[in-house]
This record gives sequence, structure tokens and C-alpha cells, in this order.
Amino acid sequence: MKRRRFVKTLSAFSAIPLFGQDRPGEMMTRRIPSSGERLPVIGMGTWITFNAGRSVAERAKLRGVLQAFFDRGGRVIDSSPMYGSSEEVVGDLLPLVTPRPAPFAASKVWTLGTRRGASQMESSRELWGVASFDLMQVHNLLDWDSHIETLKEWKANGRVRYIGVTTSHGRRHEELERIMMREPLDFVQFTYNLADRSAENRLLPVARDRRLGVIINRPLDGGDLFDRVRGSALPVWADEFDCRNWSQFFLKFIISHPVVTCAIPATSQVAHMVENMGAASGRLPDPAMRRRMIDYFARST
Repeated sequence: MKRRRFVKTLSAFSAIPLFGQDRPGEMMTRRIPSSGERLPVIGMGTWITFNAGRSVAERAKLRGVLQAFFDRGGRVIDSSPMYGSSEEVVGDLLPLVTPRPAPFAASKVWTLGTRRGASQMESSRELWGVASFDLMQVHNLLDWDSHIETLKEWKANGRVRYIGVTTSHGRRHEELERIMMREPLDFVQFTYNLADRSAENRLLPVARDRRLGVIINRPLDGGDLFDRVRGSALPVWADEFDCRNWSQFFLKFIISHPVVTCAIPATSQVAHMVENMGAASGRLPDPAMRRRMIDYFARST
């Protein structure tokens, strides 16, 4: 099915009622250190979840997820050419969200060579249907020294607003740290969650000192955090920081770190999106409560 016809077919699903029409409290935001611009502390990742191919039914469900995200104050959407059809799906669904949103569009370059990198980034822009990206990142440091020069040039020419680099699964922290110290980045993206707190040792302090925005990937450890607390009750004291479920417990731990700009959990379920976005409202745990959360999670697992 041709893309234009496909989008027209998908738009017919717009009449399907979305899960939950309630309006939450105001979403918390954090400043991007290099500019002062404020971003919501909960964004949306698209790895696996938005790799929906051409399934009209799957895309209709994801339209609901995207609508719930923007209805609750979301802006930051992060994707990559590595994520299958995710960029195309995001680009096809954005015009179906009402009112039409102004996302903070973040993607990545994931290939070898300067020319291929530039071509891939332009292809991503076309798939998203945006005039330019807010943030372009080198994905998992692949050929980063080639791409970072292109990104610096594109930023100087206004083709991207912010530039950054990423890693995940707690890998290559030493190399990432060297890049953070050397290059004029706006953002870094890496893994940080209750099961993997290695970023606390060096990456978060360096990001603070270098005034870098921090995007946290795998905040729910790919869903494994839920498996690790299966059968364990949410502690009653979680109410002290307005936490209603395990998703908010995990996410509030992350965004309560003062250096974190935004966490990007991924989901293909509207109900889970509603839970995730709820983490950005209400109180956050203080340092003593964060330690209590760490201890409770360790005992539960």
C-alpha cells in the first residue's frame, strides 16, 4: 500500500475513543543546560514499540499511545534508523494527533562514513516529516569522530538545534566520558535505572560539570525491572512522593536525580503510557528517600 493511501486509511481510526480522557496535573520540566530551554522530564522512546511495519491495527493502537503522550504534556520523542520502521511510523502518526503537536524531535545517526551519515540523517528527517531535528545524536558511538564533525557543522548552519552522543546497556562508559570531556555537546544519552546505577560513578558527575543535558534510555531496563519486583508490594511510603505504581516508582527514582533532564521509557500500551507520564507529576523523592528506594528494590529482588 502506498504511504499516502496508507496514512489516509489509518486516519479512519481517529474516531476510536482513547483510553482515559482525564487531564493530569502539570508536568515537571528541566532546563537544557546549554540553552535554558525547558523539557518535560518524561519523554518517549520508540525502540521495538514503534517498529509496527504496515499493520493498520498496530498503528492505530500506537496513535492512541502517541495521543496519550501529548495529552499529558509530552514532547520529547527519541528514535533511530536502527529501530526498524519506527521513524516512519512516528512520522505517519504525528499528523493524526489532535491538536497537531510540536514535538521535540530527537533521532540518531547509525552508520559508517561521513557521506552515509549525512544521507541517513536526511532520510530520517523525511521519514519524520519535520523541517529539522531538535536533537541529532551519534547512536552507540558508531563512527562518532566522523559524525560529530558533521553534527557540529549542521548545528552551526541551523540544520539541527542540539547535538549529542549515546550509549546503552551500561557499555563504553570510559570512551563516552572522554568524548564528553572533549567535544562541545549539548546532550548525552545513556542507561540509568535501579538495576544499573553505574552512571552515578562518573557519567552523571561529568555531565553536571560539563553542563550537558542528560537523556536516560532503558529507564525500565527493557521491562525487566517489573519482573524483578513481581510479587512484591509497592511500599506504602511511596505515597510520600505521589507514587501510585511500580512504573512511577522506577521513573521517579531516575528523574529525581538533579542532573537528569529527561527519561524516555518506551511502550506500545496506552495504559502504560498513562502510568509513565504520571511520574512527571507530584512530589519527587529526596536523597534520603532515594536511598530507601535503592534498599527496598535490592531486598525485593
